[in-house]
Amino acid sequence: MTSNVGGIDKILRIVVGALLILLALTGTIGAWGWIGVVPLATGLFNFCPAYKLLGVNTCKLKK
Repeated sequence: MTSNVGGIDKILRIVVGALLILLALTGTIGAWGWIGVVPLATGLFNFCPAYKLLGVNTCKLKK
């Protein structure tokens, strides 16, 4: 599994994912906020399966 998420993309995924989960925990947006687990995980693991399928790579480092 090679990294294909990097830079600002990674930061935005982590922030948006954490925010959605926080809003779900407080009951502000309901259960749909748990979808925030997906961007949070892809940001933390530096890998996005959708990017792999589409051939997108925002990571500057080649591994």
